[in-house]
Amino acid sequence: MIMGRFALLLFLAFSSVQLLCFAADGDDDVVFYDSFEEPFEGRWTLSSKDDYEGVWKHSKSEGHDDYGLLVSEKARKYAIVKELDEPVGLKDGTTVLQFETRFQNGLECGGAYLKYLRPQGSGWKPEDFDNESPYAIMFGPDKCGLTNKVHFILKHKNPKSGEYVEHHLGNPPVVPSDKFTHVYTAILRPNNEVRVLVDGKEKAKANFLSAEDFDPPLIPSKTIPDPDDKKPKDWDDDAKIPDPSAVKPDDWDEDAPMEIEDKGAVKPEGWLDNEPEEIDDPEASKPDDWDDEEDGEWEAPKIDNPKCAAAPGCGEWKRPMKSNPDYKGRWNPPLIDNPNYNGIWKARDIPNPKYFEVDKPDFEPIAAIGIEIWTMQDGILFDNILIAKNEKVAKSYRDTQWQLKFEIERRKLKAEEADGSDELEGFQKKVFDVIYKVADIPFLSAYKLQILDFVERAEKQPNITIGLLVSIVVLIVTVFFMLISGGKKQPSVEKETEVAETSKDQGSSGEKEGGEEENKETAGAPRRRRRET
Repeated sequence: MIMGRFALLLFLAFSSVQLLCFAADGDDDVVFYDSFEEPFEGRWTLSSKDDYEGVWKHSKSEGHDDYGLLVSEKARKYAIVKELDEPVGLKDGTTVLQFETRFQNGLECGGAYLKYLRPQGSGWKPEDFDNESPYAIMFGPDKCGLTNKVHFILKHKNPKSGEYVEHHLGNPPVVPSDKFTHVYTAILRPNNEVRVLVDGKEKAKANFLSAEDFDPPLIPSKTIPDPDDKKPKDWDDDAKIPDPSAVKPDDWDEDAPMEIEDKGAVKPEGWLDNEPEEIDDPEASKPDDWDDEEDGEWEAPKIDNPKCAAAPGCGEWKRPMKSNPDYKGRWNPPLIDNPNYNGIWKARDIPNPKYFEVDKPDFEPIAAIGIEIWTMQDGILFDNILIAKNEKVAKSYRDTQWQLKFEIERRKLKAEEADGSDELEGFQKKVFDVIYKVADIPFLSAYKLQILDFVERAEKQPNITIGLLVSIVVLIVTVFFMLISGGKKQPSVEKETEVAETSKDQGSSGEKEGGEEENKETAGAPRRRRRET
């Protein structure tokens, strides 16, 4: 424990020195950074649109003194935006987009992504931010139903058509399913490459100009099917046709039913032909406020006839149905190759009017950062939002701002799991101690060796502890009734515990052989050890 604390202190000291070094060398590479150590009011702007009723809060991350931007309510829409002092260009050099998020209450259905907005139209105000506000890039985790991915979406303008198209990363990572703080990083490099990191580890890499890496591809296909091309009326695209020379066999009966009555069936003995399946509830009575003129004639509710529960059945008996061996169904002629088959028709290709070629994507600059989400979970915390022009700077922020929090959360969970394991072992020890004392009860002396034998096996295989408890209770109750009734037959604790031992799934045959050898030793040695206290 002391060494663990020392290691954490050493890591914290190293991280602080590292941050100071990068603060000196990397300030010019940090375009935007918000640690949320100060309240967000006055720096971030809430959307004034009516749809966004969710309340944002400046709150500490659970278990830390570190603050973040908190989604505080369930089943709400949220929208908040931060305008940058100057738009950030993405066309030159490397750009790194990075932020942390933590699902403190888990995430079943909701998003935790950021929208990096391009410059908005004239007259736009931050209060107008909503889901229609155009963005350049959308990045971050999203999970709901079949969706479970870390989005990276580039909204790119087609220079031929002028329209903006969403291009989705084709192999996005999945969202971590725990409640730890995670850091998401997207690195846009000048060689047209984008890398997506989760907790500093690369989870996806793609090329913006590759047709295989984005859906739809950034560069459209050169040709498209001609929308004006029509299939000729005499075009035959049926590869097979019914054989016109085929004739239905004379013995083919299309009218034969699929099922017929089972003539060999016999009415079960005891069938109550004159009893209805349901009867009036004899305990029901007409309500005092029932008005026959307004409500109609009152009828008692129906219940299942109790006489039918003890009989094979009630009411009129009918023979069951069975499959008809003569059933063939509708006759259809067999299929043969179509002599007039022209193949599958498709429109001819024409040049794509939207096709273009570029050496690099025409990235829109980032003018603002927005969070616009709909989520069923509360407790989502955003923190340490960063835009940088240097990968090493982004790494330094991960090392100094995120890594320590993640280690603390991970070690806390590990310690809680260890405490739970210790509690289970302590419970088992108490159970065994009680059973050793129970074995000393005088009227159980005839079964003491059997009890001790099974306790020894339970100590080696603790997963049958509950089965042991049940077996011992059954044994005690059985012996007690034998004593008061004068019975002579001795119950076997081995039989009582058979279910417990079977349910534990022993696994290897070696364990079973060991148990058999132990039983042989029991037969040959009349004495068993007593647990030392």
